[in-house]
Amino acid sequence: VALDKHGNLAAGNSTGGMANKKWGRIGDSPIIGSGTFANNKTCAVSGTGWGEYFMRGVVAHDISALMEYKELSLQEAVKKVIYEKQPNLGGNGGVIAIDYFGNIVMEFNTLGMFRASYINHKLTVKMFEKK
Repeated sequence: VALDKHGNLAAGNSTGGMANKKWGRIGDSPIIGSGTFANNKTCAVSGTGWGEYFMRGVVAHDISALMEYKELSLQEAVKKVIYEKQPNLGGNGGVIAIDYFGNIVMEFNTLGMFRASYINHKLTVKMFEKK
């Protein structure tokens, strides 16, 4: 996810998928609204996890919609979707998201998620720990 100096948000994903997934399986990552979404009014989201549940929950778009329609912060919207909605559907995974203020959230409901951020010349790289 990215926020440029003009306030534009963008999101993009690779289609690496889950380890040992069945060949031919369709992933959520490249599907707009499920695994990736950007809206200059709210946030940009890039997700990874159990694709079928990301598609059913329209996870990336849902985070943006919660911010736009319920006026939740990025942190509140991500936590609601990742810790409440996804587990209730039976899925797991996580997202990296940024809002139009430059706040970054990297939340997951799994044992780990490889993630990184680079803001104001500060690089952060994490794999398993939550904080």
